[in-house]
Amino acid sequence: MEKKTMGSNLLLGLAALIWGVAFVAQSVGMEYVGAFTFNASRFLIGGAVLIPLIRAGNRGKERNKAGEKMAVKGGICCGFVLFVASSFQQFGVAHTTVGKAGFITALYIVIVPLLGIFMKKKVSWSVWLSVVLATVGMYLLCMTEGLKVGRGDVLVFLCAVCFSFHILVIDYFSPKADGVVISCVQFFTAGICSAVMALIFETVSIASVAAAWAPILYAGVMSCGVGYTLQVVAQKNTDPVLASLILSLESAFSLLAGWVILGQKLSPKELGGCLLVFLAIILAQIPVKKKA
Repeated sequence: MEKKTMGSNLLLGLAALIWGVAFVAQSVGMEYVGAFTFNASRFLIGGAVLIPLIRAGNRGKERNKAGEKMAVKGGICCGFVLFVASSFQQFGVAHTTVGKAGFITALYIVIVPLLGIFMKKKVSWSVWLSVVLATVGMYLLCMTEGLKVGRGDVLVFLCAVCFSFHILVIDYFSPKADGVVISCVQFFTAGICSAVMALIFETVSIASVAAAWAPILYAGVMSCGVGYTLQVVAQKNTDPVLASLILSLESAFSLLAGWVILGQKLSPKELGGCLLVFLAIILAQIPVKKKA
């Protein structure tokens, strides 16, 4: 393995670690502020962090007005979907463990190929097998003794479905405009939407936001700004399939972070469910060779 590739893979692993720990920040942040307030704060910070990166990348380049318009349009569309997805996730994290939230959210990797059916795309046998594994894993992970699914688990699953649509929207706009600009606009869009909802449904105070400064800064600067930058830089020198496999470690890191930092433990049944979901996530990303 070349040094560049190895270095890129390490950066992707670091990005997955940052995103995994971000679930802890989201859980802790909910102790001080409402879900919409937390998301508004972190997304606005995330958007602000990317502005210097955009300026640095545009130095010496001629302005492309058509590309800028497409980036703004794509960013607004992606930002609205991100707002809906992150709202489900933030409310869900408040009612379930960090580890379970990480694994359920990562199911978007399995859901995206299934959505391809509606776009007349063929689904490989590996994806169908991953769906079966994910279904059994979700049963073990979410079902209680009373055969009831937790409220938080349902909300996080809805978040995974929304993130699947988010990926498809990004897939449509990313080849047509600068990815960093799209990401910056989407963060500001999601942040503004969250701020409006916070003003309507929550009691927003400077004191409560200040009390949650640590988790908000981590989620804004590290998860949005640093994590995204690492992904953009690292994916230039590594295989896309390998990159997605490394990034899927985010779910495993969320489980470890919840255990180490918050002391949240899962039962053997729930751990078995996590294992099956993780296997499903990996299987869904492995390309199947087409017959000649």
